[in-house]
Amino acid sequence: MVVNTIIMAMVAHDLQPTNQKIYHVGSSSRNSMRYIDFKRFSYQYFTEKPWINKDGKAVKVGKVTIFNNMASFRKYMNIRYLVFLKGLEFANKAFCHSFQDKYVDMRRKFNLVMRLVELYRPYLFFNAIFDDTNAEKLRMDIQNKDTKTEAFFLDPKDINWEDYFVNVHIPGLVKHVFK
Repeated sequence: MVVNTIIMAMVAHDLQPTNQKIYHVGSSSRNSMRYIDFKRFSYQYFTEKPWINKDGKAVKVGKVTIFNNMASFRKYMNIRYLVFLKGLEFANKAFCHSFQDKYVDMRRKFNLVMRLVELYRPYLFFNAIFDDTNAEKLRMDIQNKDTKTEAFFLDPKDINWEDYFVNVHIPGLVKHVFK
C-alpha cells in the first residue's frame, strides 16, 4: 500500500514543481485494528495451529490480558508476580539463602519484563489516530483520472485484518521469530 501510494503520488504530481504534500498511509482513521481483535486473531490462530516449542511440545494458549494503561499493568504485575517474588525473597532469607538461585532468576525475569514494557510503553499504550485525508484525496483523484488504477491497492478500508493476521503476520512470526 505504501509503495502503491508513492507511485500514485508520482503520477498525480507529474511535472509539478515542489508541491509538498504529506501522504499518511495508514488505516487508523478509516479501518482501525483494535487490540481486542488482535487478541482474538492470535487466540484463534494458536488454537487451530498450536506452536511447537523447541522441546517438541505444543504450547497451550490462554486468553491474553490487555491493559488500557500503565497503571493497570503495574497493578496487575504487583498483585500477580511481585507479591510472590517478595514472599520468595523472605523465604530465601529465612532459609539461609537456600532459594538464592530461584530468587535471583525470578527477580531478573520480573525486572526484564518491567524494563521491556517501560521501553515499549509509547507503543503499547499509543492512542493516536492518524489523518489520511491527503492519501484519500489522492486515491479519489487517481480514480477519477483516465488511468488503469484498479491494480493498485490504495484504500485502507479494503484491509481484511483477520485474513492478514491469521494468514500472513502470525505465520510469519512463527516461522521467522519464534525459534
